[in-house]
Amino acid sequence: MSGYAKEPAMPTEISTRDLPPSDRWSPPLVIPAPVCRLENFLGAERAARLLSYAISRQSDFHAGTVVDPLSGQVSRKGRSSLVLPVTSPVLSRHLADCLPLVQEVLGHRAALTHTSTVMTAHGEGGHYGMHTDASRVRDVGTALSAVYYLHRRPRGFEGGQLRLYDTLIRGGRAQPAESYRTVEPDHDTIVFFPAGAFHEVVPSTCPSGQFADHRFTLTTWISGARSAETAHGSSSGVLEWMARAAEHTRPLKDIDDDDHDHDHDGAGPVALPAASETARLSLPAPPPRAV
Repeated sequence: MSGYAKEPAMPTEISTRDLPPSDRWSPPLVIPAPVCRLENFLGAERAARLLSYAISRQSDFHAGTVVDPLSGQVSRKGRSSLVLPVTSPVLSRHLADCLPLVQEVLGHRAALTHTSTVMTAHGEGGHYGMHTDASRVRDVGTALSAVYYLHRRPRGFEGGQLRLYDTLIRGGRAQPAESYRTVEPDHDTIVFFPAGAFHEVVPSTCPSGQFADHRFTLTTWISGARSAETAHGSSSGVLEWMARAAEHTRPLKDIDDDDHDHDHDGAGPVALPAASETARLSLPAPPPRAV
């Protein structure tokens, strides 16, 4: 005999006295920020070499900046981190090979053609307040952001987690929600998310004060050529709503109209190579159903 009580033969009706009717019913919609996380992205040997490179370039890092979306002025408001613009054929190749899988997971269909990358370092008090990456890309509705983490083990810092905020839709308008998901800055791990997602880096501490104990990343913005065709209908409805919420964070002066090819942190565009058919990552086929 089962220890569970049998269900009644007929359903019990909830009366309107218990659940009164409503003339208007329009609950706010909260859309979780889609994210794709890959572990052991570069492998132990490459990750160790890259960490050594980052530590050796300490004197070349400079203070990271932000762009005010209304005035277009560059400042350090809401951000405390060090940056170093970089390029890497190896990183570009790895990104190209995993993007088909990443786009499938995120429901992203836009053609991606180039990247720009900075190496960052967060030490004592390092942080980056809530923002989007609209100032980094041509079209925030079709671009992706990627953050690759590396650090000494055991960690010489605490904190530094990435918060990805959900999108709240109310009355046809989109805005960042109060809810979020947290991503730990694990060594040799990379996380991808829509460039229109509101996100922040929570403050970190570095008790030793040594540069080698900082939280390091390679932060890459991946986008394509902006056109009427790519600006609409190239991604899921979720990404479109996120882009709407992020649009007011985009500088009024389009970055395509700038007189230089680099952003406010010095990162410049690099062509994204084609994915290698032998190395590209993809979701495995589902197992056959039992008959």
